[in-house]
Amino acid sequence: MKAREFLNQLEHDKIVAAIRDAEKKTSGEIRVFITRLETVDPVKAAQAQFRQLGMEKTRERNGVLIFVAPRIRAFAVIGDAGVHSHCGGEFWAQVTSEMTGHFKTGKFTDGIIHGVNKAGELLARYFPCEPDRPNQLPDDISHD
Repeated sequence: MKAREFLNQLEHDKIVAAIRDAEKKTSGEIRVFITRLETVDPVKAAQAQFRQLGMEKTRERNGVLIFVAPRIRAFAVIGDAGVHSHCGGEFWAQVTSEMTGHFKTGKFTDGIIHGVNKAGELLARYFPCEPDRPNQLPDDISHD
């Protein structure tokens, strides 16, 4: 599937609202990125995009990126060092497995929102909301 077709199928406003709702409960940051490229390794591509988006610059190293590569029908969910230290690889495997169930049935918006909600729950547990915390990163869906 082409990235443009994938983006057109997404309910953009619902995803952005889910990101904003999740971030109200945490000092963490969640981003969604859709690539048009045919990447060989979605995790490595997600890690590179994570740095390109400046997500490693959050104060507590508590950013989470949902990276989707529709042309190769793959995605990755990764967290910065602060997040990963609290949850380990099992959490990410569970989230991606659950998202895969949504994606296999063509419910891409639901899958991404599920990932956002799970990441938000984890972030809220370990990185609770701080009073007057500025939003450090945009909530919009990014793409190349």
